[in-house]
Amino acid sequence: MSTTTTALEDLVRAVRPGGADDDPAAVLAAGAWTALVEPGDGVAGALVATLGAVDALDALRRNAPPSPNPEVRRAFERWAPRVDDGAFARAFRNAAQLGARLLLPGDPDWPGGLADLGLHAPLALWALAPSGPLPALGRSVALVGARSSTAYGDRVTTDAACGLVDRGFGVVSGGAIGIDGVAHRAALASGGLTVAVLAGGLDRLYPAQHVELLHRIARQGVVLSEMPCGARPMAERFLKRNRIIAALSRATVVVEAGARSGATNTAGHAAQLGRPLGAVPGSVYSATSAGTHVLVRDYGAVLVRDAADMAELARDPDEAVMLDGLEALEAPQDLHERRVLEVLAKRPRTVLDLAARAGLSVADTGAALGMLSLGGSAVEGPGGWSRP
Repeated sequence: MSTTTTALEDLVRAVRPGGADDDPAAVLAAGAWTALVEPGDGVAGALVATLGAVDALDALRRNAPPSPNPEVRRAFERWAPRVDDGAFARAFRNAAQLGARLLLPGDPDWPGGLADLGLHAPLALWALAPSGPLPALGRSVALVGARSSTAYGDRVTTDAACGLVDRGFGVVSGGAIGIDGVAHRAALASGGLTVAVLAGGLDRLYPAQHVELLHRIARQGVVLSEMPCGARPMAERFLKRNRIIAALSRATVVVEAGARSGATNTAGHAAQLGRPLGAVPGSVYSATSAGTHVLVRDYGAVLVRDAADMAELARDPDEAVMLDGLEALEAPQDLHERRVLEVLAKRPRTVLDLAARAGLSVADTGAALGMLSLGGSAVEGPGGWSRP
């Protein structure tokens, strides 16, 4: 880049807070690759994995493909028109002005699930999030679906997102109108983590109707993109970003989807990654449920009804063994205790709220809570009762 060394180092520090040991050239090259290639370019993934971002960029500048493979030659021809130091520097400056950071593979807070994408994994990610380390995303569920969602789909999504947050899961989606937006809003309202994965640069929030929502997610959760600032959200980029939504999550659930919905594309990525796939049933007369029914009938999706089903779908096998053992040891014998334990969540709730949810009297609920607390299954705090 033609910018001075000091200015380059300032840009690196701005988008890599806490990266005191960073090699500025490596950071700048990684950021440049996000501008050079389209999402999921496996040739670029192989090149950078083999040579490193700096040497791979140098080879491209010199038009010196490291392999005689015709596919590599065509890739160099495809990337060459985008070699623009001024554009690379602008992307960094714009990211710094937004307060965005650049995440690199190998960072402590790089999402581990992306490794399953292999050579098609992002070469780097741009993120808007509160300061400090990025929240762990390993315990998340993707909730996706139709843009033209119905009242039924919105209600299922709201209940599911809130229930997943109560069970300690993050909610991942694509920030779109319809099911995506409902999922994000419900997770925020419940005080949980939500992640929006965008198809364009972080300075081009899309759709326009969700700009304020995406700003809220950036303040309270995480907004991610593998595209640099200045990149437009284009049709193919929406489809390619869906692989990231699937890879970030333990399971993907399609709430509503038409026969040709982009949500079914996300489902396809989840299936390719071996991630559990769930689909919510709807009316056989509803076009917005046609896609979910096909997923169940033809693609092995598990029929899920609510947050409990979705959490079970997303449960880690090792965690399931551990929890099943604990439940066998600690399961209350009294029916009232079972019902209260079922409605207890990580978020504190009052005895009155728990009684209403469990369908019990306040007195019976209080007695059940007392017994559960003796067994370590419930704790009382300033805001009420919760799971430990």
